[in-house]
Amino acid sequence: MNGMDRKIEKKNRLSAKTLWIIAGTVFILLVSYNILFGDKSSKLNVEEDKLTIDKVKNDNFQDYIAVIGTVEPIKTIYLDAVEGGRVEEILKDEGAILKKGEAILTLSNTNLILEISGNEAQVSRAINDLRTARLGMIQQQLSLERQLIDLKRDFFKEDRAYHNNQKLFADELISKEDYLQSKELYESTKHALALLKEAKKTDSVFRATQLSTLESSVNRMEKNLDIIRTKLDNLNITAPVDGQLATLNIEIGKVVTYGTRIGTINMLNGYKLRIEIDEYFSHRIRDGLMGSAEFAGSYYPVKIVKIYPEVENGRFAADMQFVDSIPDQIKFKQTSRIKLELGESKNAILLSRGGFYQSTGGQWVYVVDPSGEFATKRKIRIGRQNPRYYEVLEGLKPGEKVIVSSYDNFGDADKLILKK
Repeated sequence: MNGMDRKIEKKNRLSAKTLWIIAGTVFILLVSYNILFGDKSSKLNVEEDKLTIDKVKNDNFQDYIAVIGTVEPIKTIYLDAVEGGRVEEILKDEGAILKKGEAILTLSNTNLILEISGNEAQVSRAINDLRTARLGMIQQQLSLERQLIDLKRDFFKEDRAYHNNQKLFADELISKEDYLQSKELYESTKHALALLKEAKKTDSVFRATQLSTLESSVNRMEKNLDIIRTKLDNLNITAPVDGQLATLNIEIGKVVTYGTRIGTINMLNGYKLRIEIDEYFSHRIRDGLMGSAEFAGSYYPVKIVKIYPEVENGRFAADMQFVDSIPDQIKFKQTSRIKLELGESKNAILLSRGGFYQSTGGQWVYVVDPSGEFATKRKIRIGRQNPRYYEVLEGLKPGEKVIVSSYDNFGDADKLILKK
């Protein structure tokens, strides 16, 4: 190579085709990576200031529910008609304070009055029959006594004659015929006397039985008459106890039948609280559960004394009574907020109640990432609940933040992007 010659260097350039091939390969690799390893979850942008975010905490869980109690009388007495009739007069109005035995209203019943008159006539006839039978018995006894006296006199006479003739016949001073006649007369009189005594005894027993039957009949009829007269007394509706006439479902002129509900009387010697409880808690409600009722800013201990088995519209009722003191100036139908204790308090992981529960049933929540930029779905398990908190059994740790407001507008989004 001489001085005139130069070494020509090859330029290492890629053709346009090669560049396109390389770019396409890189793009395919990126797409494939995104498909295989990228975030495929559905996302939704939400405004953070429209959310309610609460921090999970570890604290004392108070096992109670909040219910509303309505003040009712300790006992209500029902007024039912025990005898039918027409309403003649109403003596007391609803709200009146009554004393036991005080008249409330009066009924009239013509048929009952006629029935009483008929029974009184029957009793009078039975009493007259009894008097007649007694008089007949006395007369018959007197007649038998007179017959007995006469027959005894004849018997004594025939007895003497017979024994005298017996001696005379033995001494052959009278004929045999005279002797036999006196003997026959004696024996027949003796036999007649025995029959009369037996007849008197039998008649006495018969008459006594007859009188006993008549007396029983009269007593029975008199008792029936007393019962019917009591029915007449039942036409006057009176207060069975001291109390307040709460309701009176009756009008003058109305005809009521046996068993018709006329009204109610509230006893004023105590009060109870009627509460309604969600059937979700039915397995945890029992007699004796304690609670506290609020009246005018003060709290009064109460306890469950009766549970009603009927469930209506997903709720059942129970009665609670005051344990110690009763609020001053308490009134019927007054309402009170009651904190009903279901069990003992204990330490637990707590999440505030919120609208999310209606959407998820407590099975999952959106948990906010520590960066605060997004929230993702997470499965959880909830245990007990009270009006403020849910007890979290699995899925959350103290300090984590959870969206507790409603999820209705989030659809099926797996991730929420939080916009400031």
